[in-house]
Amino acid sequence: MAKAIQKRLADIRSNPKSVSFSDALAVAEHFFGESRISGSHHIFKTPWPGDPRINLQKSKGGAKAYQMRQLLAAIDKLTAIKAGEMEG
Repeated sequence: MAKAIQKRLADIRSNPKSVSFSDALAVAEHFFGESRISGSHHIFKTPWPGDPRINLQKSKGGAKAYQMRQLLAAIDKLTAIKAGEMEG
């Protein structure tokens, strides 16, 4: 993982209430590819059905805190899935 993405991810983990939208978008794109845009929503595909879904919206220049928690949960799930694939 690129150092810039690692730093952005660490910043999101340490303070999910104060994340710039561009940082959130960059991290989500790194893990899940390009988003589909529907109105003001950036929607990302996940390799699993259901939650956690990834839907990002700009709010006063920043990202919404609850969406950052969902993004972190999705990254953790993706990481666990990939770790399980490597073991098996």
